[in-house]
Amino acid sequence: MDEVAVQFLGSGDALGSGGRLQACIHVRSGNASFLIDCGASSLIGMKKFGVAPGSIEWVLLSHLHGDHFGGIPFLLLDGQFSGRTQPLAIAGPEGVESRVKAAMEVLFPGSSKVERKFSVSFAEFLPRKERVLGPFSVTAYEGIHPSGPPAFSLRVQAGGKVIAYSGDTEWTDALPEVARDADLFICEAYYFEKKVKFHLDYKTILDRIPRLGCKKIILTHLGRDMLTRLGEVKIDWAEDGKKVLL
Repeated sequence: MDEVAVQFLGSGDALGSGGRLQACIHVRSGNASFLIDCGASSLIGMKKFGVAPGSIEWVLLSHLHGDHFGGIPFLLLDGQFSGRTQPLAIAGPEGVESRVKAAMEVLFPGSSKVERKFSVSFAEFLPRKERVLGPFSVTAYEGIHPSGPPAFSLRVQAGGKVIAYSGDTEWTDALPEVARDADLFICEAYYFEKKVKFHLDYKTILDRIPRLGCKKIILTHLGRDMLTRLGEVKIDWAEDGKKVLL
């Protein structure tokens, strides 16, 4: 069984509250190195915290909002200009390939059509269907968060460990399925107790801990409201750069 290392390269919301970077989680299991989400600031996070962009083999996307997938064009361009040769695989909701290529054309016209020294492949998640990607597997559960195609919560099995990730969603009864017996459940907590559509708040999570049944929870995607009340929070929370060993 491999040691699995998790590092938060971005733990903030879409608006950079508290100066935090956008959603990006780096996982290393044995020789495998992958990202869970890749927000627009992710390349900055990789270079700030010493994660070589060229070492990333897979990117798993929970949904297609810019603060969760907008870093892909920058990751691809970095690979192009740094002479990357290692293939990169990107997995996400339906239409992920077309959305990534459209984003590249908006940000850097012509960039989606250039020849590179490394291949880029795409795969789509289907709800509740396990997908094997190299030495790990992913099962996606549909959340409640409009983003074009469905938004997903992800359950990743790697190195004999389970990492569960809520992505962005309001409470759904699928979350206990995602989190059950997970070694780590990374869960959005955008607000402290305010209930808003399409997002989770800390009090909702706290009240449902017995239903989640996971071994450890770390809160992420923290908005301004949460950041001002961290002194009241009784669940571990992420900071940019935070590392966890499983």
